[in-house]
Amino acid sequence: MTTETPYLLDQLELADMLEIDGLHAANFTLNDDLLDQADAAAEADESFESEEIVLNIEALDGRERKRWQFSYNSVMEAEHDAATNSWLIEEHRLVCFEAVGVDAEDE
Repeated sequence: MTTETPYLLDQLELADMLEIDGLHAANFTLNDDLLDQADAAAEADESFESEEIVLNIEALDGRERKRWQFSYNSVMEAEHDAATNSWLIEEHRLVCFEAVGVDAEDE
């Protein structure tokens, strides 16, 4: 049985919250225009690389606001740790979380 390594970009597109270096960050954005360019290259069966920023993250550490930015290439080179379902991107540990939806209707 083989297990495919997930892509960080796929997980980021589904995530509602991130944890970076132990800090929870609900405020993060992806560069959709850059992702569209990467998708177009993939559809044309062309390679795509870019040092343009694709991921911006903000989190509060006490009263201090911390910010991280990662290029498309850095995100694509991130290493997945299957044991912790986390990613090592540059020197930072990143975890993606998806919200759990609940139907509020009584049955």
